[in-house]
Amino acid sequence: MVSWLRSPASETQITHGQRLWLYIFAIVTMILLVLPTLIVIPMSFSDSQYLEFPPETWSLRWYEHYFASEEWMQATRTSFKAAFFTMLVATPIGVLAAYGLHASKVPFIRASFVLLITPMMVPVVLIAIGAFYAYVKLQILYTMLGLVLAHSLLAIPLVVIVTGSALKGFDTNLESAARSLGAPRWKAFLTVTLPQIRFAVVTSALLAFLTSFDEVVIAMFVSGGDNPTLTRNMFNALRDQIDPTIASISTLMIVVTTLMMALAQIFGQQHKP
Repeated sequence: MVSWLRSPASETQITHGQRLWLYIFAIVTMILLVLPTLIVIPMSFSDSQYLEFPPETWSLRWYEHYFASEEWMQATRTSFKAAFFTMLVATPIGVLAAYGLHASKVPFIRASFVLLITPMMVPVVLIAIGAFYAYVKLQILYTMLGLVLAHSLLAIPLVVIVTGSALKGFDTNLESAARSLGAPRWKAFLTVTLPQIRFAVVTSALLAFLTSFDEVVIAMFVSGGDNPTLTRNMFNALRDQIDPTIASISTLMIVVTTLMMALAQIFGQQHKP
């Protein structure tokens, strides 16, 4: 243990012992962030009518209630469909925008980047209110189209940032060589650039999916009727009554999110050059 603390942690000869405070701080921070989430998992296996921790009696009662409820199943289908279509819309738009920002030589191009990531800087509730009034005029309120467009607005900045970071580490001379051999820009991008940044693109697509799947503020304003989202119904259930079903749903959402991010990491490890 002592030898490990004295061993170098980096090329700058900083030892693990000198970084011990940083390791402790990181561990405490992770515990504070993860522990509240993990508490939900045992609560979902309670047989109580109310949210209870720790459970006195263990049961799958609320999982059975969730899968047997047509209302919850409809909301789940809506959330998955909205997330899937958001991924299909936001990923290509974000990737092309990031590529355009990276390849463009136009002055003040950074202003376009700031404009693209504005949805990340503006409070989500303001976006939700704006979308609500716009959708009323366009008559697409409570529709799948309106939900996907609003969620895509939130997902595109993430795609631009992740893909843009990957493009900064890409050797543009490879694409230039393809273009010098007669390939048009679009073909050079598809055959040379895109395969090199595929991990970032896949990660961006998963982030776009999860952004839509987990979003609740905009869903409260623009989803409903025949298209309520899962998070919207969860919020209403928590507001109107303490329904333990939301604990089981939260646990399933944690599992889905963790699996998707794990698959992204596995994909990245398998496709490293």
